Amino acid sequence: MWHSAETSMQGLPMFLAYFGLAVGLTLLYLLIYTQLTPQREFTLIRLNNNAAATALGGSLLGFALPLHGAITNAIGLVDCALWGLVALIVQICTFLLLRLVLSGLPDRIARGEQAAGT
Repeated sequence: MWHSAETSMQGLPMFLAYFGLAVGLTLLYLLIYTQLTPQREFTLIRLNNNAAATALGGSLLGFALPLHGAITNAIGLVDCALWGLVALIVQICTFLLLRLVLSGLPDRIARGEQAAGT
């Protein structure tokens, strides 16, 4: 029994490496996203703005899903980091495109219009 647990724990360093990479990429995404949006998401969330919380959560989910795919299919940490950066760039470009198409969206989110945040 102990041998089995010891064998299982051999994967812990790689788990921690991938986990750290995912946290780092997610923080980088949050930094870029919050700098590009005209509203201050965390301030609005502290003010109980559900639309801002929903929009930020949806954006994070939109980044986390392809990041999961990168982690699952990567052949190594460098490969994962590269595909994670691709996911980050695609999600940011999607946000910028939506901002052009739906120009009033940031103001609606700042006003707390829940439908705008979804």
